Amino acid sequence: MAYEVEAPKYVRLAQTIQRRIEDGTYAPGTRVPSENQLVQAFGMSRPTVVRALELLKRDGWLESRQGYGTIVRGRPAVVESKDRRGLDALTRDESQTHGRLVDVGEVAVPPRVASALGLPKSAKVLRRRLLVEEGGEAVELVSSYFPAGLVDGTDLAGGDTLASGVREHLETRKKVRFDHVTERVSARLPDAAEAELLGLPDGVPVLSVLVIACDASGQALQVSDVLLPADGQELENTYRLN
Repeated sequence: MAYEVEAPKYVRLAQTIQRRIEDGTYAPGTRVPSENQLVQAFGMSRPTVVRALELLKRDGWLESRQGYGTIVRGRPAVVESKDRRGLDALTRDESQTHGRLVDVGEVAVPPRVASALGLPKSAKVLRRRLLVEEGGEAVELVSSYFPAGLVDGTDLAGGDTLASGVREHLETRKKVRFDHVTERVSARLPDAAEAELLGLPDGVPVLSVLVIACDASGQALQVSDVLLPADGQELENTYRLN
């Protein structure tokens, strides 16, 4: 049996403030209520309010301006990029992908994933790990994590590859709607199992692209950790300075 795990208070408060930004209650360019006002309005502790505001700042909904307070930025801008690992993780047809489904099962939620999904560190989530190959060599290890409530009524927990992308499967089965993706890139050394799957010698780092796929309210539906051998990657971005 799958159990729903309620998101922490600060995440629920952040989602409430975000909805007020989207419906115009807190208009772009205006100040959000002070911490004291939010504490009184929602009956939550100051640390909870502070964490909620920091989460909204991190995701681009709010910003701090010296001498003016916390300002509403509105819906975060979508940045176009040629390299969309997140889109690949959501739309890739597993049955047509060169590679193999490594494993599927319930695992303890990793800390970075717990934060993105708004789950406590003690929660369990479903993980699907797909190894992608090109020319007979492993090029990506994609670990996708799903909260328990999103798995019921789908084929995600099965050991067979999906005959469609995860996004299409979930939107069809669960009637959810994916809206936007946030990607966070970091570098680290792989653990022994990851290095073996990717065929990496000792000491070769990986790029970790944490893909957070959300609905229009900002609720994360899926988090994928895409691991790429760092020695075969090059990142490029061009932007204006004005």
